[in-house]
Amino acid sequence: MDRVYDHLVTVLTDKFEVDAAAIRPEVTLAALDLDSLVVAELYVVLQERWGVPLAEEDTAADPTVAQVAQAVADRLPADGAHHGGAPR
Repeated sequence: MDRVYDHLVTVLTDKFEVDAAAIRPEVTLAALDLDSLVVAELYVVLQERWGVPLAEEDTAADPTVAQVAQAVADRLPADGAHHGGAPR
């Protein structure tokens, strides 16, 4: 899950301009001021990168950063390979 978490942090800081100092595993997406439209866009970005299906229903109503990373990691093939696009 570490590489998924690290990528998630990079996406949050680079694409969504979240302050890196605010991102911790236990922090919720809402606490990072991400509204539902931004969360949906985040899930699309993660799906494209990792090649796994991911919907808001797959995580808690207000998921933590760690829960989102774990939801992606749980859907990756056992060999750890991803079938999505190039890293961003």
